[in-house]
Amino acid sequence: MRTPTVVPAAGLPERVTIYEVGPRDGLQNEKALVPTEVKAAFIERLLDAGLPIVEATSFVHPTWVPQLADAADLMTRLGARGQDLPVLVPNDRGLDRALELGCKHIAIFGSATETFAQKNLNRSLDEQFAMFEPTVTRARAAGLDVRAYVSMCFGDPWEGGVPVEQVVSVGKRLFDLGASQLSLGDTIGVGTAGHVTALLEAFVAAGMATDQLAMHFHDTYGQALTNTYAALQAGITTFDASAGGLGGCPYAKSATGNLATEDLVWMLTGLGIEHGVDLEKVVATSAWMAGQLGRPSPSAVVRALATA
Repeated sequence: MRTPTVVPAAGLPERVTIYEVGPRDGLQNEKALVPTEVKAAFIERLLDAGLPIVEATSFVHPTWVPQLADAADLMTRLGARGQDLPVLVPNDRGLDRALELGCKHIAIFGSATETFAQKNLNRSLDEQFAMFEPTVTRARAAGLDVRAYVSMCFGDPWEGGVPVEQVVSVGKRLFDLGASQLSLGDTIGVGTAGHVTALLEAFVAAGMATDQLAMHFHDTYGQALTNTYAALQAGITTFDASAGGLGGCPYAKSATGNLATEDLVWMLTGLGIEHGVDLEKVVATSAWMAGQLGRPSPSAVVRALATA
């Protein structure tokens, strides 16, 4: 398989962690229900491709995200291997289900803006912290690791631009509930490199370390890799990505696909940054999933290599 020429750049991390979100964030917006056995095979193939973290599903009420109504069946099918995979939990009931299935890693999903908090969580911006606090406290007491997502960090489809200081305030409050990592989401893909740099500088100035932060970019305006490079320059070493560029957000129609795992792997490989992912295997997996979904992969690298 074709690979990029390796030309390292000074001042970048030696290794990064790719946090694969395809099975959850990638599939959650699909209208046609994907069979549970296909989801399980997708996850197993991604793990076999060397991805160190694969977020499996979400224990959200099926009314809100019908695609993930089979979360318990999926985790049962994955067995012991699935217990090490992170799952999203929206509230205490979601945590109950995760605990029943022996999950060791959970994530919560907050909002940096008032409107999205109301639409996604049915809570105000301030009320979301009271909703998440008992869930995180219980999870930590049970020995679970907790990741916190904060969405709409670079722009909101209803409110427009989001002040950096507002994102930092919300993000720190979510992290301080007891999370080990905070993932900053460009949910509608409007961020640019300078904005990424400014936001990360503000988080560091507020006392957060770069190893406590992850970036979650969408490629709506073709800026995901450029923004990733800016984050690498700032010292970020964890990046969310979705195999084949699948994804969107069911509550924000302007949110299109996530940064494609293959596109990220291609860039990191060319920069000489270690990531541990087998590009050929993940491309084959995304091409296979595109066949399951009945449409071509949005990933540029998948399109280039799967037909090469």
